[in-house]
Parts: sequence; C-alpha cells; structure tokens
Amino acid sequence: MKGMIDFEASPIFGIPAMDGSGAREGMLIDGPQGWGEFSPPPDCDDRETARWLTAAVEGGTVGWPDPLRGLIPIAVTVAAVDPAVARRVVEDSGCLTADVTVAAHPGSLADDVDRVEAVRDSLGREGRIRLNANGMWAVDEAIHAIALLTKAAEELEFVGQPCRTVVETATVRRRVDTRIATSVGLADAADILILRSSPLGGVRRALRLAERLELPCVVSSSNETSIGLTAGLALAGALPELPFACALGTISSLSGDVVVERRSLRPVDGHLPVAPMPAMPAPELLARYAVTDQGRIDGWRRRLQSARALV
Repeated sequence: MKGMIDFEASPIFGIPAMDGSGAREGMLIDGPQGWGEFSPPPDCDDRETARWLTAAVEGGTVGWPDPLRGLIPIAVTVAAVDPAVARRVVEDSGCLTADVTVAAHPGSLADDVDRVEAVRDSLGREGRIRLNANGMWAVDEAIHAIALLTKAAEELEFVGQPCRTVVETATVRRRVDTRIATSVGLADAADILILRSSPLGGVRRALRLAERLELPCVVSSSNETSIGLTAGLALAGALPELPFACALGTISSLSGDVVVERRSLRPVDGHLPVAPMPAMPAPELLARYAVTDQGRIDGWRRRLQSARALV
C-alpha cells in the first residue's frame, strides 16, 4: 500500500458546515484504483486515526466487496437548524426518512421539538423520523426528551446514541418504548447497530463486525464529502440485509463538496447509487476549499504520518 500511493501529494480541504459549527477538514488520498477520504475528527487517537486511513485507501487499492443491491434508500440528515431550514432540507432531498439532530447544546429541547415538528410536517404521516443525540443526554434527560420528541414526531423509528456509556444507554433502553441504536462500542445496550465505514477501518471490517454482533444494521456517514460517502454506500450495498434507510444524505450539512455538482451525492427520489469507485475531485473545488494555514497543514501531515506508521 505504501508504495502505491503518493501520500505527500494528498490535498487538504476544509468545507464550512451549513450550521456554522466550523469546517469539515480532511485529506484526499489518490490510490491506483480511485480516491479515498481521510478525515478523522480531532479527538481520535493514533489507533483510531489508523483505522480511518485503512478505510481511506481500501477502495483505491483492493476495491470494495461486490454489492447485493444497486440503489440505497437514504435518510436525509437534518442538522441542528431552525424549523424553516429543516423543512426545506427535507423537501429538497426527496427522502421518506429523516435523521434529525437533537441535543446539540444544553437547553436545546424546545428547539429540538420545533425542528422535529417541522420535519413531520414536511414528510407527512407516511415518512419516518429518527433522532441522533450524539451521546449528549444524561439518563433522565434522555427519557424526558424522548417522550416529548416522540409526541412531536408522532412516531419515532429509533433514537441514535442517546447517552455516552453502555450503562446509561442500557438504562434508557429499559425505560422507553422506542428502539435504541448505537455504534459498535455500545452495542450491548442497543436494538440496532450503527455502522460507519471510516471509523471501523473500511467496508470489509464493518461487514465482519455486523456479522459477529448479529443486530439489525443502519449505515451512517461521518459527515464526509461525496468521496468519503461512496464507501458508506459500498457498505450499504454489501450488507446481507438492509432494513433501514441509510444516514448517508449528509452532503446537505456541508456548504460545498469536492466533486462537481452532477457527481455530488445528493439523494434523488430518496436514493443514492452504489458506485464502483468515487468521483474524482474537481481541481477548482480543491482550490476553493484548500486549507492554507500552515499550522493546520502541518498538523494534517503529522496525523497522516502517525497513521501510516500503524497501518
């Protein structure tokens, strides 16, 4: 792998988030068979960062497993935005399922209720709503919030990551009627397993984990660009069963992309295709979103070097 890729030439990008929370930064890795995205969040340790690198080079070196389906049903991601924006995001997506961010900051419950009500109004009664709390609730907060948000949504498909720990999540699960979805680390307290290709080390590793844990799975993004999202679609395409729409409609949470508009992974009629490889980044977009601060550039080069030492 190390001899096939010119890591030193990997461009570094930073795309502002639509909700004003900062920029999504990362590197694009040009492999012999295609591009990949290396964009671990700042709090990843070296071993976690190495898994992100393994995932970033998988598609461009060994390729992905053969898909079992060609079109993936998508849940549009609704960030912590005001109700009018939430309604517009859902309407523009064409999706029948919405993955709604809640608990983005302390005291956000009233705003969360308004956002969920707007999403229900946009989707209609037949649409599905799920919540993503990102582990931000304490137990009693989660139980109270889930009750109010269930009323606002009329019905919830599931709640993702209500609390940070297994014990807290398990307690919430026992005390609410709504299904609970969590990532691999909290799977013992879950009804549904959330799979994200990049943090797990790629499509193949995620598939092996799903087989071992034997829970219904939903595939989610890590807020990547269209290049990174292609791996999530490959994972969704290769899972033996796909009972839920996948939370891979996250391009709407970014103010731009690194591929041209016609190749950007925005759902059409609520679906996205499984592709054999990502689109190529557009030079003009790499220039537009290039990170130019030397300190940040050096930081990304150091993270890449540390990850390579462990791969």
